[in-house]
Amino acid sequence: MNYNELSTIPSFGAVTSNLTLLSLKHNQVFEIIAADLQPYSSLETFDLSFNSISEVTTSSFPIMQLKYLHLNNNRVTFMELGCFDNLSRTLLVLKLNRNRITVIQPKTFRLPQLQYLELKRNRIRVIESLTFQGLDSLKSLKLKRNGICELKDGAFWGLNEIEELDLEDNNLTEVTKGWLYGLKLLQRLHLSQNAVARIRTGAWEFCQKLSELDLTYNQLTRLDESTFLGLNLLESLYLGDNRVSYIADRVFTGLSNLLTLDLRNNEISWAIEDSNGAFSGLEKLNKLILQGSKITSITRRAFTGLEALEYLDLSNNSIMSVQANAFTQMKLKELRLNTSSLLCDCQLRWLPQWLLSTRFEHQVHASCGHPAWLTGRSIFSVAADNFICDDFPKPQITVQPKTMVALRGRNVSFTCSAGSSSDSPMATVWRKDSEVLYDAEIQNYSRVRGPDGEFVEHTTVLQIHSVNFTDEGRYQCVVTNYFGSNYSNKAKLTVNELPSFLKTPMDLTIRTGAMARLECAAEGHPVPQIAWQKDGGTDFPAARERRMHVMPEDDVFFIAKVKSEDMGMYSCTAQNAAGTISANATLTILETPSFMRPLENRTVAKGETAVLQCIAGGSPPPRLNWTKDDGPLAVTDRHFFVAGNQLLIIVDAGPGDVGKYTCVMSNTLGTARGHIYLNVVLASNCNPLQKSFEEDGWTTIGIVIIVVVVCVVGTSLVWVIVIYHMRRKSEEYRMTSTDEMNLPADIPSYLSSQGTLSEPQEGYSNSEAGSHQQLMASTARVLGGWCPFSLSHPTRLSPPTSSPPPPTTPLNNIVLNFYYFSPIRYLLPRHWDESARNVQHRWRLPPQ
Repeated sequence: MNYNELSTIPSFGAVTSNLTLLSLKHNQVFEIIAADLQPYSSLETFDLSFNSISEVTTSSFPIMQLKYLHLNNNRVTFMELGCFDNLSRTLLVLKLNRNRITVIQPKTFRLPQLQYLELKRNRIRVIESLTFQGLDSLKSLKLKRNGICELKDGAFWGLNEIEELDLEDNNLTEVTKGWLYGLKLLQRLHLSQNAVARIRTGAWEFCQKLSELDLTYNQLTRLDESTFLGLNLLESLYLGDNRVSYIADRVFTGLSNLLTLDLRNNEISWAIEDSNGAFSGLEKLNKLILQGSKITSITRRAFTGLEALEYLDLSNNSIMSVQANAFTQMKLKELRLNTSSLLCDCQLRWLPQWLLSTRFEHQVHASCGHPAWLTGRSIFSVAADNFICDDFPKPQITVQPKTMVALRGRNVSFTCSAGSSSDSPMATVWRKDSEVLYDAEIQNYSRVRGPDGEFVEHTTVLQIHSVNFTDEGRYQCVVTNYFGSNYSNKAKLTVNELPSFLKTPMDLTIRTGAMARLECAAEGHPVPQIAWQKDGGTDFPAARERRMHVMPEDDVFFIAKVKSEDMGMYSCTAQNAAGTISANATLTILETPSFMRPLENRTVAKGETAVLQCIAGGSPPPRLNWTKDDGPLAVTDRHFFVAGNQLLIIVDAGPGDVGKYTCVMSNTLGTARGHIYLNVVLASNCNPLQKSFEEDGWTTIGIVIIVVVVCVVGTSLVWVIVIYHMRRKSEEYRMTSTDEMNLPADIPSYLSSQGTLSEPQEGYSNSEAGSHQQLMASTARVLGGWCPFSLSHPTRLSPPTSSPPPPTTPLNNIVLNFYYFSPIRYLLPRHWDESARNVQHRWRLPPQ
């Protein structure tokens, strides 16, 4: 019933119910009415193409078994939501090509059995999200020539079974994963003849089963490393007739299953001529089309990685040079090459011989363009001896640009020189990361060199002012003349910036057991590394005990459960290639006062020296005070405080010193108290005292050693004054023959430096703070008991007496005391006998 003037759907009487195919093409049907189709109960194929139908409504189709519906070349502008619902159980193919559809409402096609949908050559400009939801079985969707300029995210969501998507001849400008979302089984995507200039990173994330991708006739200019990331199953890639001039190294690495690659009619000469592996990763590629890609030379490594290649099309390229063995690593069965610009010198001698040996001579049309006497001749007609190198018309790089490191804001320049024996003018361009710098500041100059001026040297200088991080990259000069191009090495420019702090650590004061938090952050280029030190070193307690935590994301340095040994100066160091900076912060640990050693009760003999120890700890250092029997301590000339009141020394202990001594230590965090009970017992003679001293002597010795060393240094000036005073008074004294020895007027020098001279009333003095007494030289009875020195033998001691000798001189007599303890023998005169250890030696100088 085609090509009639039917305006309605006809009825065929009794046979209508048996019809399975009805074609009404090229009629004038303007409306589809369900009542007209009701008798066609067995109809499977219905073709209403080339009619005047303007809309499809919910009353257009009755419930029927229709499988194929063709509505091409009508005037459909409106499709009511649910208009095809009565066909949902059986419809497999729906064609709506060449209509006037501008908008498709979401869920218009609720056809779960539909497999093929064609909407070509309509007027759809935007496809909204979920437009095709309900087409659960759709395998092919064709939207060619609609003028589509925008695909919303999720535009094709719901097409879970789709294998082919045709978007050719539209106005799409980029490929994104948003509109490809949900196309997990898509195998063929046709985007030819759009305006695609960009393929976003990760665009293929949701369609990784793609086997065929057609991007011909678009506006792509570069192929970045991530352009085809995720297309591991791709077999055919068509990129012809774009404007590709940049191909990143290893851009095809992930396309291990690719069989066909079409790059015809692009501008990829530099990618081929200067690449060291543009096609690496294409182990299975067997067809490569590079027709009309403005290639002028083919390097030895141009086709590295294409060992399986069988078909190579290099036609319509003005190829001037082909390096030796450029094709030998491939398994070529067909080679297309036509050029009339070959430089027929010694480097091309291999090519005709190889083409003949591989029987490609009938597929290749190649003739010489230089030297002049061979111009126009086929390379197969030139004798091997005529391929000679007596000049070098193609530019040769003589000065390579150098790699540089510069601080941000400085000026840098790259220099490149090339020479040629031809008078053909040389032109240069600079590239950064394989892309041409069109707006660069370049200085070019040439000069003639050689004895006869047969050599022209061309120099080009690239100036970069006030370099920034965006200027980092690899720079290369390309020198070109009529005979071809040559490429310099790639010089790397690195731009550094000194580190500067964004956050600096602050002084911190915390209690023990708390968490210390120090912040430090820096910026610079390259990004500086942050390191911490304590007091100039990296081996500190928190690190050894694994209490140190660094949080790089938050620029924070933590010390957990701080201890007193964590106190100190912490340095944050920021370092990069440009330099190093550091900032310091002091960590102060507050600790309540505590006793570093247990307090011990003391028992001493009468007349002995009692030493009460109260070793304090805490931060800040606590202040110490002593009390006796819960009351103030009455300080006399026998009481001395040492080491910040941590030692209480009581000389010539007696019954009045017995009692409870309380050590009170306090700082800003609190107070601690401890008690020591002192007991004084009687002693009958010197020997028991000596034994008692030996039992407790080492503690006393240690204390006295500290005191003596400190006092000797601090009171040197006092000794000088005392000695001077003694010498003036020496004439007023005389020797007596009692059991005491009177000193001569001239006191030996070693006594003035090692002994102790003082007057009794100067037996004690105030400390620096004026609050406690310091041990002085007049402690005549430190050890208790009296053991006078015997004159009968200068190195022996007289028997001990049970009581002190009676006073024979006034209190203002000068007393000279010497002490000899085994740890510090240097306090004794050299001629004294060893038996004098631990004994007091006493001389009295009676008045004149």
